[in-house]
Amino acid sequence: MVQDKTNLPPAPGRDSATTRLPVPEAAVQGGDGTPSHPAATEGDPPAPSVNGQSTADSPAPAVNGRAAPVSGVNGVSSDGEAVSVVVGNGASGGETPAPDADEEPPAAALSETTGLETPAVAGSAADVREPAAAEPASVERAAAEPGAVERAAAEPAPVEPTPVEPGAAEPAGAGVASEAVGAAAAAKSVSRAARESRWVLVARMVAGVAGGVALYAAFPPLDWWLCAPLGIGLIVAALHGTRPRRAAWLGYLSAVAFLLPTLAWVRTIGDDVWLLLVGVESLFYAAMAALAALVFRLPAWPVWFGALWVAMEWARGLVPIGGFPWARVAFSQGETLFTSYAALGGAPLVSFAVVLCGALLAYAALIRPSAALRRRTTSRADAPASPAPEGTAEAGPAGAGFAVARRAVPVALALAIPVLSLTIPRPGDEGRTINVGIVQGNVPGRGMYVLGDEPAVVLRNHANETKRLAQAVREGKLPKPDIVVLPENSTDIDPYRDEYAREIITDSVRDVGVPTLVGAVVAIGSDERATRSLVWDPASGPGAYYDKQRLVPFGEYTPFKDIVLALSERANLVGRQSVPGNKPGDLKLGPVTIGAVNCYEVAYDDTVRETVRAGGTPLVVQTNNATYAESNLPPQQLAMSQIRAVEHNRAVVTAATTGISAYVTPDGKVSWQTRELVADMNVVKVPVRTQETIATRVGALPEWALMVIGAAAVGVAVWRGRRRGDRMRNDG
Repeated sequence: MVQDKTNLPPAPGRDSATTRLPVPEAAVQGGDGTPSHPAATEGDPPAPSVNGQSTADSPAPAVNGRAAPVSGVNGVSSDGEAVSVVVGNGASGGETPAPDADEEPPAAALSETTGLETPAVAGSAADVREPAAAEPASVERAAAEPGAVERAAAEPAPVEPTPVEPGAAEPAGAGVASEAVGAAAAAKSVSRAARESRWVLVARMVAGVAGGVALYAAFPPLDWWLCAPLGIGLIVAALHGTRPRRAAWLGYLSAVAFLLPTLAWVRTIGDDVWLLLVGVESLFYAAMAALAALVFRLPAWPVWFGALWVAMEWARGLVPIGGFPWARVAFSQGETLFTSYAALGGAPLVSFAVVLCGALLAYAALIRPSAALRRRTTSRADAPASPAPEGTAEAGPAGAGFAVARRAVPVALALAIPVLSLTIPRPGDEGRTINVGIVQGNVPGRGMYVLGDEPAVVLRNHANETKRLAQAVREGKLPKPDIVVLPENSTDIDPYRDEYAREIITDSVRDVGVPTLVGAVVAIGSDERATRSLVWDPASGPGAYYDKQRLVPFGEYTPFKDIVLALSERANLVGRQSVPGNKPGDLKLGPVTIGAVNCYEVAYDDTVRETVRAGGTPLVVQTNNATYAESNLPPQQLAMSQIRAVEHNRAVVTAATTGISAYVTPDGKVSWQTRELVADMNVVKVPVRTQETIATRVGALPEWALMVIGAAAVGVAVWRGRRRGDRMRNDG
């Protein structure tokens, strides 16, 4: 409650006719009369002060020793509710609509809520001098005229007070004029706070969009990897200090700005599919942002925010219809200082490290002086100047140094995160290598019609390129391979059912003379198919195989088939419905057991991990990116192979129909790659490693640990919020 101090003597050195204009009581109390500002609870920062005096204890403005109510003000309380006070004789100062529940508090409380520095509100602490006494009759007539109070409020020019003889009656109308001056100053304060609130919201939106765009720039093909932590920092700045509902739509906005360009390759299928996918995936970021608004209230919130981000990416890879783990933050770090974290905790730990780094940078930017330091600084500003006691430091320089230190620590931690990755233990070379032939045959068509109108063209392209590789070996231009790898869909005809396709493949494999991995789409029954990695021996023909486990929805099968086919003709392009395999891709191919991974599967942690655990080395990624040629999909997929190489200490060989075919070393370096939309081939020397990294051994444990930490942080934040609310109600 506001304490009445109107009869207290004036402070030394202060004119008795000069008064302070306080913050109205409604601005520091909720609708139920309980304090709404966090300072109302024990252990939290105090309420905002005006010239060193707490607003909770500010006196009402006095004129000649008489308390005068501050009225005629429509404003916003710190909990977002509308406040309307009536002027003297009942004339309203104009209704101001109540803001949305997610509006920021007025500027006086904004820095307490967001941690951002905001300018002082004009008029909130101004000295108001008492107007000169006037003739009683004239003042009464002036007050009775329509608009008199409003005109007085519009021109609150301070004047010197007129001395009053001892024992004389107070001039009539002086209180009315003072009320008008106070109303004008308070109304101006509320108006400025509202304008600042709108600008803060605009700034948040700009920061969110800029953060999303910066995060996109970290991904291939731009590969500006440092933009990832910077983008995360901007997104955090947009969310920090908001309520969950506002944080949710700001998070959604940031995600749209990030995913629209990052997933632009989906436009090949159709702009409607692209926009729908971005819209659905952005919902995960919105949910994460709403929870982040809660954990921002806890100490060490950058850690909890990073854990929530990992949980969000896990959920994206799980639902709906099998999940979509594309565009995870880890996949922007193909060959950077953050990449080594993959050997310790896989892709989830890489994402966590990048997000934590960005959140720490945001923490340093958003940090504000402690409440105690602000109180000391304010008290010194109001106190008379006096020399500091001998042997003590000035509060100003000491406070400034402390503030710099508080910002320097999180910045130092943010910079240490990528550097510390250099200390992560990594298995070394084992001295064994094999020569792997890689074939990229190209396709005749583009976009959704990559196979062209003539059957078997894709098959002949890859068979001819395999023969060209064999000829280069015979001429001594290339070393003899131990195995050869062809891409996914390197034959567009089922070799089990078509004798012509079988003969072409057998002829090319015999020409090169070594076991070859062929990518084929094979029929299963009359209505289904499988995307298969098929071992083809020069002597015995087709043998062991691996069927793709992670299928592309609407590309290899149609979820909710009857409904989707009725709504879209494009869904008919899927044709036969693919069925998933049920075993890992460890295949005996010549002298090694390779780890077969098919295209889309490289984005899934568990699929690749189980293949490595089954003994696959090196990893072989067969992919068909022909539909998305020269988009940002092929380089993004190659970055995933780089993460997998470091995560599991395995070389990764990628064979693509149209590119990018590549060889990635176990250290994540791209040693060789092709251009897109050309036929090409090569033989590369690949290390064969069998030692497992920590990430391979512990599996999903780091990811689950981080998700539990994030969930626990949300639980603590909710509990603390309810406890604070109960305490405030009890105090009221």
